[in-house]
Amino acid sequence: IWLYLPPDYATSQRRYPVLYLHDGQNIFDEATAYAGEWAVDETLNQLSATTEGAAGCVVVAIDNGGERRLDEYSPWVNNRLKKGGEGRQYVEFLVETLKPYIDQHYRTRPDAAHTAIMGSSMGGLISLYAGVKYPQVFGRVGVFSPAFWFAKDSVLRLVQHQRPAPVASKFYFLAGPAEGPTMVPNMAEVRDALLKRGVNESRILFRTPADGQHAEWFWRREFGPAYQWLFKE
Repeated sequence: IWLYLPPDYATSQRRYPVLYLHDGQNIFDEATAYAGEWAVDETLNQLSATTEGAAGCVVVAIDNGGERRLDEYSPWVNNRLKKGGEGRQYVEFLVETLKPYIDQHYRTRPDAAHTAIMGSSMGGLISLYAGVKYPQVFGRVGVFSPAFWFAKDSVLRLVQHQRPAPVASKFYFLAGPAEGPTMVPNMAEVRDALLKRGVNESRILFRTPADGQHAEWFWRREFGPAYQWLFKE
């Protein structure tokens, strides 16, 4: 588990929002990354230096389990791939063990409005799951290039039936049309299901940049705008 603290953490008494990110290997460091890093630390340092009122945040990045990644990042089993099914336990670990530890040991703003969860591909799927299943914990949800194909019917059922509906939350959806024929349509279906549940359209941002690809450079480029929108009051 990787931890990033804002540049002024040691010199201020402030409390900070927290962002939970999956695939921790790819977030900060080229050396541990699978296919390029997200450069989250550089982006946040830059934003805190230049933007009035972008008050910085604590980032908690959780490594994936390597070959177990598909199992960890879906609560549902994909029968064709014989993968998935451990996502429920993974998110329970975040909610019941990791978040309480972080809130106890660091100056955080622990409420849902100041707690975000974000990831790409399978990490996008598990972020959406966490945000819909635990809206009282994760009130800001970043869904990049989500692998909804892995368990699409189950994802839609969750959004349609989970109570309470996440009406106070914000959702940031991002994918490129070049990521395959089902990527953007699947993402649109999930967005529409959230709208039907009563999430206001002002609380959903749905972006499909024409050059977007299923790649770390794309997610790195888009991280800053997504972070700023999610935590904007």
